[in-house]
Amino acid sequence: MLELGIMVEGQNGVTWSLWRDVVAAAEDLGYTSLFRSDHFTNPQGPDKPSLALWPSLTYAAMSTRRIRFGPLVSPVTFRHPSLVARDSAAIDDLSGGRMVLGLGAGWQKREHELFGVPFPEQKVRYVMLREALEVVSRLFQNDDPAIFAGQYYQLNNAVLLPRPGRAGGPTLLVGGNGPRRTLPLAAEYAQEWNANFISAEEFHTLNHRLDQLLTERGRDPKSVKRSIMLGTFYAESEEELIGKLQSRGRTLDEMRDAGVIAGTVDMWRDQLIAYRDAGAQEVMLQWLDLENLAPLETIARDVLPAVSGA
Repeated sequence: MLELGIMVEGQNGVTWSLWRDVVAAAEDLGYTSLFRSDHFTNPQGPDKPSLALWPSLTYAAMSTRRIRFGPLVSPVTFRHPSLVARDSAAIDDLSGGRMVLGLGAGWQKREHELFGVPFPEQKVRYVMLREALEVVSRLFQNDDPAIFAGQYYQLNNAVLLPRPGRAGGPTLLVGGNGPRRTLPLAAEYAQEWNANFISAEEFHTLNHRLDQLLTERGRDPKSVKRSIMLGTFYAESEEELIGKLQSRGRTLDEMRDAGVIAGTVDMWRDQLIAYRDAGAQEVMLQWLDLENLAPLETIARDVLPAVSGA
């Protein structure tokens, strides 16, 4: 079966009012999850309101009863992984075990420069990500004092107290499409791997590679959930779709090849089923038009039942 979640860009004008609305929509309409980006601003101006990550996740924990939620993903450049582990474990407990901690290397140079956050070169950021995953995993999983001597992060007999209420702590998600760096990290540390903006065919190839890497590490491939974040381009009718495509100067095939679910409800069903058949267990739908949540109700009613069957 295929689950459907919602993903929003927290830096793209999200305020408390908009966040409350999208949290309620995800919870009430039957979506399985709500994820958001962790950015200070967009790669290009003008800058827009950007709701801070951890307060927004605390609100989601307290305002919902069933959906999964979390960052997709949080750059390791922003915060020490010990602080991330403490905050995410507390929010996971507050929600009754529904927090998903997505971690990534970070990519957006502009926001780091604007706010004075160091932005090392890519190879350094990936070392930081590996070490952060190690730190977070040790703090979540070990009842005994943890020791870790990394190049960028260290633990010296550290114990996360109180211990996470969920065995092993929040679900740890590694996001990205890279076969040389990201997939090996997912095979080593993650309980969920999340791809983004690729075709169903590309997803199938990477999904198979992850199976191989997990088997090589002695892990059951079924122990890691497979999800993907996709863009959305929705039209209520084919006439509306033609007009929107003409205004964008793009074809349906171009959008789909770029990892965008595009078209009318019937078209959405077929595209999502293709991802399900490629091995995706959940699709996070990137929803940018937060001033218009009405289509999310239509999608939940007319698309979700069709794609969630076995």
